[in-house]
Amino acid sequence: MNSSALTTSQSCQSLTDWLAFIEQSHPIDQIELGLARVQKVAARGALQHLPGIKILLAGTNGKGSSARCLEQLLLTQGYSVGVYTSPHLLHFNERLRLNGVDAADALWVEGLRQVEALRDDVPLTYFEFTTLAAFAILIRQQPDICIIEVGLGGRLDATNIITPDASVITTIDLDHQDWLGNDRESIGREKAGIFRAGRLAVVGDLDVPDSVLTAATSLAVRLQLVHRDYRYGLAEDGLTWYWQGSAQELSALPLTKLPMQNIATCLACLEALQLLPPPDKIAKVLSELTLPGRMQWLQQQPAILLDVAHNPQSAAYLAAQLALLAPRYERIHVLVGMLKDKDMQQSLADFAGLVSHWHCAGLPSPRGASADLLAAQVPAGAAVSCYSDVGSAWASLQTQLQPTDFVLIFGSFVTVSQFLALWQQGNV
Repeated sequence: MNSSALTTSQSCQSLTDWLAFIEQSHPIDQIELGLARVQKVAARGALQHLPGIKILLAGTNGKGSSARCLEQLLLTQGYSVGVYTSPHLLHFNERLRLNGVDAADALWVEGLRQVEALRDDVPLTYFEFTTLAAFAILIRQQPDICIIEVGLGGRLDATNIITPDASVITTIDLDHQDWLGNDRESIGREKAGIFRAGRLAVVGDLDVPDSVLTAATSLAVRLQLVHRDYRYGLAEDGLTWYWQGSAQELSALPLTKLPMQNIATCLACLEALQLLPPPDKIAKVLSELTLPGRMQWLQQQPAILLDVAHNPQSAAYLAAQLALLAPRYERIHVLVGMLKDKDMQQSLADFAGLVSHWHCAGLPSPRGASADLLAAQVPAGAAVSCYSDVGSAWASLQTQLQPTDFVLIFGSFVTVSQFLALWQQGNV
């Protein structure tokens, strides 16, 4: 059904219809923080009262990988687990997983219909509407554990209407400054807004802002800090790693494609909740742990790697991984597309000296940066080409590739999702 034809919710039949209906009143890329609207609607249906043990995840980077890690560590013990996360890469259904499976269209339609009936005259943003629908589904499904990823910030995010048993902050860095503040102290204060008095709070950031510590003290949370309450690091051989918690120590853990820092924080959270699996199950989960769009290899010869890194902190981590991989390849190509409200120059700075050829792709308006704007932020010293979109960038790039080349595609969830869509359609 064409979105322009959708004037009332009564015309919605499919999930596609519902998403078009919601977006026509409040486009998905419009951000409007605040809890008043979502709290009012949630209260009408008690949607803020999620079942089971609730873990709320905030952080500049690492929320998605932490959600996946927690999910798998809990599923391996036989718990039923619901995970709400955003954004999605290819399909909207990815935003809610029930026991590791994306929620079906029918569940989403039922949840969205319930929220529409509850909201009456209250306007909701796209994220608020879909978050409440996910909560409605979780209440109906009654999982043992709900893992909820914050959309943006923490204090004023729609997910913050719940009362979590554990609040986790993965990392704190500069991103979304227009909404969260221009320094780590301000951003940390917003993220600490997910803390609850007397309850567990786990912070994985390596340099915790004072604002987070102040919030933790004022609320008397059960605070767990990395390098104080739990520790981790590479083993001497560099082939495995260790983790030490308050009461348990794990050694010879397998290295994963996801950041060790986030996994260590997840282990600390589960230990504090008395939900940590036995060592053999932990090792098995970590040996198989992956997440689409995060250090995702598509092929070799030539090698193609995807990553959704889209801000200075995540890009710096990605550049460090590229530096380890680069000596194996003849040339390094980077296909990048970014949103113009990101710190493009700083996000690309750490790739200086690593890249043979930059391929800058424009992303859709209104938030997408043009290829020319992005190319102006690329570190000097490498060739640069500009393209109107991801598809045309790849069409040109793939004609230049040799089996010994390496291609990195990153810069935004939009960039990676567009490439993955083409890849699955066989158009690349």
